Amino acid sequence: GWILELDRGHGIPWKGNYSSWLEQKQERLRREEKSESARQKTLQRELEWIRMSPKGRHAKSQARINAYEKLLNQTGQQREKELELYIPPGPRLGDVVIEADGVAKAYGERLLVENMCFRLPPGGIVGVIGPNGAGKTTLFRMITGQQTPDNGAIRIGDTVKLAYVDQDRALDGKRSIWEEITDGNEQIELGDRLVNSRAYVARFNFSGAEQQKKVGALSGGQRNRVHLAKMLRQGANVLLLDEPTNDLDVNTLRALEEALDHFGGCAVVISHDRWFLDRIATHILAFEGDSQVHFFNGNWSEYDQDRKRRLGDDADRPHRIKYRQLTR
Repeated sequence: GWILELDRGHGIPWKGNYSSWLEQKQERLRREEKSESARQKTLQRELEWIRMSPKGRHAKSQARINAYEKLLNQTGQQREKELELYIPPGPRLGDVVIEADGVAKAYGERLLVENMCFRLPPGGIVGVIGPNGAGKTTLFRMITGQQTPDNGAIRIGDTVKLAYVDQDRALDGKRSIWEEITDGNEQIELGDRLVNSRAYVARFNFSGAEQQKKVGALSGGQRNRVHLAKMLRQGANVLLLDEPTNDLDVNTLRALEEALDHFGGCAVVISHDRWFLDRIATHILAFEGDSQVHFFNGNWSEYDQDRKRRLGDDADRPHRIKYRQLTR
């Protein structure tokens, strides 16, 4: 038989007996509680960000404030749809993940980095920070083998399987969301197993008819989610994420934080969002200028305290980034 539940002015049909209805209702209430807890955490975090932000805000900052106000006014029904991102797990990592030993790299006559050394521990999330043009993307290209160091070496562990989500958001606007992520296959390989492609796409909060929406009609944040889903399909255990938070709304940003927090592998994340790095990073790799790169054990705020201790009055003094000249 059927049961029709009236809940907060809405009719919810259920096919089955009374005991099965009670079980699914308990599960639905548990999901609502989890969603509301995540919403409250997001609201608190965004409120702290608003309080810390300068009054003369850019357009992107104002958009984030508008998103906060929209989240604040969400109804319970809307919150049930709050998204969760899913990062497919990769193979088990060994002790060696990514190591840099005395790495130097030049661009023309500019020495971007000199004697760069770091060791990414299993389970670590490294936030990579520094001005544009400092060499952050070049680091990713050296890790993936697209470029090689001029001196020193970068070692990739034998068990490492990389996924590189770059800033090239090139997507086919004429394809549907489902087609772009899955290449139109009903079954896709996720790491070493086959899964239903529509179920995988749904894990990135594209469910039902929405999967047929054309990519060309999507917002920047939705396109970013499509790009993430497409690039993470291979089931990697080390993620290289280049500015993953660009154009993301508050909910998607929160979902990405939680997905990284639950990810069993490692991640190296280039970002200018210090609040994001405060919440996810276990280590910071800072391109500090003068061709120097500093590796720090801790999040962004802890790194910033250490930087001020090391540099003293010069820490907060505005300055143009400098590079050493390459000597041959």
